[in-house]
Amino acid sequence: MVQVKEQDVCDVEFVDEEKVRSVRRQMRTDQVLERLAETFSAMGDATRVKIILALSLAELCVCDIAALLNMSSPAVSHHLRILRTLRLVKGQRRGKMVYYSLDDAHIERLFRMGIEHVEEG
Repeated sequence: MVQVKEQDVCDVEFVDEEKVRSVRRQMRTDQVLERLAETFSAMGDATRVKIILALSLAELCVCDIAALLNMSSPAVSHHLRILRTLRLVKGQRRGKMVYYSLDDAHIERLFRMGIEHVEEG
């Protein structure tokens, strides 16, 4: 439960209609915001964060990730499926192997910014 502090509540009932209109025009659709929330939710799991970090450093197959994280291949595959569904990672088949990488530069930038934020604190 979030506790509302006295300083978080307005003392007067006033709405800056122009500012509200301006912000409303810049808001994203519920669908976009839901997808963003799902993206952040996926990164709310330490194992998936480790996988994203590893893939930001090198393209890896399931076996490589499993060895790196000391996990079973099925467990890694489960996490990769979630990350693939949310378009955070992508796989590329080469012969019998599938190599994973981050889906695009946006994911890497988002991840790096998160790391910088945490390390600054």
